[in-house]
Amino acid sequence: MKPLIWLGNSLKTVSAFEPVARREAGYQLHRLQEGKDPSDWKPMSSVGLGVREIRIHTGRAYRLLYVAKFREGIYVLHAFEKKTMKTPAADIDLAARRFKAIAAKDGGA
Repeated sequence: MKPLIWLGNSLKTVSAFEPVARREAGYQLHRLQEGKDPSDWKPMSSVGLGVREIRIHTGRAYRLLYVAKFREGIYVLHAFEKKTMKTPAADIDLAARRFKAIAAKDGGA
């Protein structure tokens, strides 16, 4: 199983999700570690090539942005509660900066 690599405050943010969302996030991340796709996801090419968004709905909307294409593990770039229909630019920008840092370290993969 690929390890999870939490960037920035992503782990702290997921830990603060409501209990149902936190359990669902853990389940979906475990699926990723097993090489399976999450149950509800979409590509986030606006963040970077290979970045995906896990979508969690509990009456509220939660998101985890991750990339799994690197050998060393699955990077959880950013996690947040989505409060508008469109993903805020600040969340996309933060995840994109974290992704670029990983890609630069990995030689631009």
